[in-house]
Parts: sequence; C-alpha cells; structure tokens
Amino acid sequence: MLFHRKVLIGVGGGIAAYKVCQVVSTLAKAGAQVRVVLTDAAEKFVTPLTFATLSRHAAYTDADFWQASQGRPLHIELGEWTDVMLLAPLTANTLGKLVYGFADNLLTNTVLASTCPILVAPAMNTDMWQQTSVQRNWQQLLQDPRYHTLHPGSGRLACDRVGEGRMAEPEDLLPHLQSLLYTQGQRDLVGKRLLINSGGTREFLDAVRYLGNPSTGKMGVALARAALHRGAAVTLVHGVMEPSLLNGLRDRVLCLETPTALAMETVMMEQLEQQDWIILAAAVADMRPATMSDRKLPKAELPESLPLVPVNDIAAAIAQTKRPDQTLIGFAAQTGDYITPALEKMQRKGLDAIVANPIDQPNSGFGSETNFAMICDRRGQQTAIPPCSKLEMAHRVLDAIGGLKHEA
Repeated sequence: MLFHRKVLIGVGGGIAAYKVCQVVSTLAKAGAQVRVVLTDAAEKFVTPLTFATLSRHAAYTDADFWQASQGRPLHIELGEWTDVMLLAPLTANTLGKLVYGFADNLLTNTVLASTCPILVAPAMNTDMWQQTSVQRNWQQLLQDPRYHTLHPGSGRLACDRVGEGRMAEPEDLLPHLQSLLYTQGQRDLVGKRLLINSGGTREFLDAVRYLGNPSTGKMGVALARAALHRGAAVTLVHGVMEPSLLNGLRDRVLCLETPTALAMETVMMEQLEQQDWIILAAAVADMRPATMSDRKLPKAELPESLPLVPVNDIAAAIAQTKRPDQTLIGFAAQTGDYITPALEKMQRKGLDAIVANPIDQPNSGFGSETNFAMICDRRGQQTAIPPCSKLEMAHRVLDAIGGLKHEA
C-alpha cells in the first residue's frame, strides 16, 4: 500500500511537529516517496535537515518557494506529484487559510494546486481549539469532501493544560494515510452501519485458568479501521486484546469488550438490529469447561480430565435472526486445505460469504502483521487476496462485500 506511493506532508508550527518525524521515517522505510513542506513556524520546532534526513529527500520551506525556479513553479510540481497529503500538526492559522482558500506560503499554495485527498490532524491549546471561530472553521472544513480528518484527542498538553487539543498519534495517522492511498479518498460506506467482532474468547475453568486461542484481534481491528476510513459507522465487539490496538479507535468506534463467548453472543445480538453488514472475524471458542469456579482452584483440586460443553454458535444464531437486507460474512481460520472446510462452514451456518484464511503458512494468521485469504461467496465465486498487510486485506474484504450486496 505504501511502496513507491507519493506522500506529501505539510508540517505546521506546533510542538506536535515532533510526532511527524516518526510518520516520515516509517513511510520512507516502507518504500514510499516522501516530500515534506514546512511553514516558517514549523522550522522553529523541527529543522528541515531532520525531515530531509528521515525522508531521504530535501525538505521544502518558503525560501524554496520564493527562489527563481529552473522549471515549473515548485507548488505546481508538488501539487501534481503527490498521491495523498497529510497536514500535521494543523494549526488554527492554517485551518483558517484552508477554509477561506488563502495561499500565502508554499504549503497553502501547494494545497490549492493539488487535487489529491488530504488528511488533517489539528493540534493546539484547549482554549484555542474551543474558540468559536476555530470550531466554525473546523465544521466548515468537515463539509469539504476532499478533507479527511482526525479529531484531536484529550490529555495533558505541552502547556500543561489537560483537555482537548492533542494531535493524533503516528499509529493512527499511518493507517489512515494507507487507507486513503487505497481508496483515493472515496467514502463509499457513508450511511452504512457495520458490526464486527474480533479477537479470541476465554472460557474460564476458575478465576485464573481458561481455554483460549492465540488470536490477537488484529484482523478485526483492521476491518474496523478500514470501514471507519471509508465513512461507515462501526461497532467493534472484541475479546480481551492489547489495549494499544484500539488507540485512535475508541473515540470514533463503539468498542465493546466481551471476554467470553456468551458475553460476545449477548452483545452481538443486542447490536444486530441496527446493522447493515455483520463481519465475524473473532476466534470464538467452540467448547467451554462444564463447570466454572469463581475462585482459583488449588492444584490438588484440578480435575484430571476436563468435561467440556459446546458454546452457542454465534454465526448460526445471527444467520437465523438477521433480516434479508443484512449481509453476514464469516472468517475461517484453517490449516492444510483451507478452502473446503470454509465452504462447508459457509453453507452450514447460512453465511453470505466467508473469508478462508490459512493459519499454518508463514506471515499469515494469528498475531501476524500480514495475511492472505480466499473470499468465497454463496454464488460460487472465489476471490483470492494475495499476501498483504491486514489493513489492505480488510479493504479488499470490504470491496468484496460491497460487490456481493450489489449483485445480490
């Protein structure tokens, strides 16, 4: 999603500019072509040399803008060159200029000379952010379909104020940029409501011991991010997972933790009625201990054999309950022949389609950063997803669901 893609990053004058260094470095290491434009104020916080070193290319300032050009004007060249643009930190000053179409420096001229999607990440003092004029400009920018926004978070700011104004973290900026490169800024899921489950469940024997699996929830989180970036309203029902995986999602996605299969089923059924697409990416237990103690059992009291009972089949229950206009997609984590069992699962559980995922192959399955799969649908079509990041796979799955519903 990043290799050889062209990304222009406009850096505004704020202490949060230091976070952009990580973004530039990560993009360059992933093979993207990165160009950085700094405002005069940004140079007070991070030097052009820093960004030039991290991007492996000269960083541009207003000094370059006003110099005589050997060819076409610099802002025209940059505006036509880039595939996607990131403005971070977006200051109140630059926000106002964007809204009213002002162009008095290299960055704002480049914005006007470009047509690519633009991701903006504001950062400023809480009182500045909450000013009526700033909020009016922000709301007006939100109406422009070209701009994709990451609302500032809350916390302790550089001025020691606690409140809104923190710029989004690199871990949230980078996936959004990748999504924009994939979708070219299209918000094709606006108006759609998606219910996604993710991660593994834990079926407890006592207060500390449980039956579980290695699922980390990364695939479901990638699906939630991809859907969110395309404009959907997302509910993510997840098992216990690393909290950092949800960074940047909690404020924009309804995240509901359900550690057991029973809890997940209960919440999924509660959320089902209002959804358009349901994607079942969780690794839900098939069996649970027949009894559960609310205390830690001494080793001497542990059973030599463990009686198990089946848990309810969430996919089958949803398939029997859902409306005809709702689309239900499952996942099948398999070893060996991963297509045949997935097809059987799709038919048996009444799914509209299933994503068959081999977990015994390198760089695929539980805990990996990449994945590959075969999407099989009820019409008999099979679509291969080649090895790619889980975020790209998520977008490809969403593409397939959209096509399935369109042709149904």
